[in-house]
Amino acid sequence: MRNALALSLAATLLAGCASHTIEDPNGVWINQKAIDAASKGSNLRQALLANGPILEWDINTLAKQASYSNGFELAEGQLVPLKAHQWKVDFYGDSDETLSIDGDRLVQAATDSMPQQTFQLASAKTSPETPTGTGFEHALYSAYMGGDWKITDGPGVGATVRFRPDGSIEGLPGLDRYALCLAGDCATMSGEYDSLWLEKDQQGNAFIFKRDGKRLEILQALNKASENDMPELYPGVRRWLLEQ
Repeated sequence: MRNALALSLAATLLAGCASHTIEDPNGVWINQKAIDAASKGSNLRQALLANGPILEWDINTLAKQASYSNGFELAEGQLVPLKAHQWKVDFYGDSDETLSIDGDRLVQAATDSMPQQTFQLASAKTSPETPTGTGFEHALYSAYMGGDWKITDGPGVGATVRFRPDGSIEGLPGLDRYALCLAGDCATMSGEYDSLWLEKDQQGNAFIFKRDGKRLEILQALNKASENDMPELYPGVRRWLLEQ
């Protein structure tokens, strides 16, 4: 009997944990679906487009403010309670979005211009001064670029490369920072190709990259646009081949 009571109590506690509902949306919410899709090791931009366009919500219930990032633009609005577990974000008369809590997820309602999206609280803590979008970026970098990579072709062959969540690099010769292109002008310029920025001491260049599971090719980015037009980048010769 004592064992049966203990099992019953344990089941009740587990059920309570499984059905836990967050009451306050305050915090940083990231698009985990996009990260999970990207971390399978294929085309980054396709994963983001299929699960976006919003990548992160930053909600401050005390200040009644909410902002989101799509990887390029930042939108800030006023947080207005509607009913239990539901809020409206008013972008100062231009537009609005409806958010609700469903268990431990933040749900952004579908509109004529936006699909329904879901978000999870970021596990890493950020300071109030951290720009909106940083939480998603760090989580994506960790999932998509994390781990040890070995240079199997190119300068520094044999070296181990580590892409850190904060955008720093170790082991790639002559470079100390990187940034993945998520949206905006860099995406327009690279079109169907994934691109990233590599630099040393704040001086760098755009590169095209191709990811296939545990294989990462970094190629020179060539420009086929005329001098006065926005660049149109396409892959040139391979600079590095990295493998995990």
